[in-house]
Amino acid sequence: MTALPAAPALTPPARRFRRLRRDYFGSPASALMTLASLGILLGLGWWLMNWALLDATFSAAATQAECVQAGGACWSVIAARWRVILFGIYPYDEQWRPSFACAVVAGIILLSCLPRMWSFRRLALTWGLGAAGFYILMRGGILGLSVVNEQQWGGLPLTLFIFVATAVAGMPLAILLALMRRSELPVVARVTGWIIDTIRSLPLLSILFTFAIVVPFMLPGFLIGEKLYRVICGAALFFAAYQAEIIRGGFQGIPRGQDEAAKALGLPYWQRMSRVLLPQAFRLALPATINQFVVAFMETSLVVVVGFIDLLAAGNTAYKTGEWKFAYVEVYAFVAAIYFLFVFGLSRYGAYLEARMNAGHRKE
Repeated sequence: MTALPAAPALTPPARRFRRLRRDYFGSPASALMTLASLGILLGLGWWLMNWALLDATFSAAATQAECVQAGGACWSVIAARWRVILFGIYPYDEQWRPSFACAVVAGIILLSCLPRMWSFRRLALTWGLGAAGFYILMRGGILGLSVVNEQQWGGLPLTLFIFVATAVAGMPLAILLALMRRSELPVVARVTGWIIDTIRSLPLLSILFTFAIVVPFMLPGFLIGEKLYRVICGAALFFAAYQAEIIRGGFQGIPRGQDEAAKALGLPYWQRMSRVLLPQAFRLALPATINQFVVAFMETSLVVVVGFIDLLAAGNTAYKTGEWKFAYVEVYAFVAAIYFLFVFGLSRYGAYLEARMNAGHRKE
């Protein structure tokens, strides 16, 4: 009895088309729901395009009456108040300095994303020089730059500075806390676990308020320092507590034989951690780590409660003054677009890293 010829294999586009047809048009009810949903989405998309582009007003000289008459978005508020939104109350004549400072931060972030830069020395040198350049541009006091106090920093540069400083200071602390919680000494492990659980049980708002307002009453004058750096210390401690648990979860996913094999090879503790266990723990904890970075970036908006004008607070200032009180939707949309660009970029880079590490793991 002769065997029937095998059916020809479907190409990837054909397989995708068949799956879409099965999932969305598999029955009359499913097809009806799909068409209705598409119609609603197309209607909303057309209305949004009309509001944001076709009927919108873009001229910085436009008045409220002209914006209302046009019927669309009044992007004139962005054209007229973009300096306030991006730079807050930073002196107007010196706003070229935060512009270059933001470019410095973007540059070191992009350099850090390159695989050829993934070594401790290169990353430390890049971030050290970048942080020094950012601080000199923002603070001034040397190279002929006038001094601008930290209380006058605001907008996007302040948001980036708090985020980067929180991550740079919090990540080494998170690794240290995770290793101490896994310590074979019961006292060290329990005390560290108590510290981590206590910090994680508190809202970030209360920690920021404590470091900004309460801590100066508990320290001598020479240890108080600038309020901005105290707030960053509180945010870094909060970040480290959550990230330490993420790293500890990565450690728990490593087979026990990895550590035992490293011990059998005679590797000391720090080499076992830095060369064998920590890289695997970070690979396993990468999705949660990227999510933690995203959360840390969005939580920078909480510094407004302790007297700083970050990007979101600067947006509030931009539309609450003068004749732009009616254009709050446009201001929030502009600020949301900035947040979206950074958060979406972080998430996409995290997906790239995860795919790269998983591919390397499969090859091994």
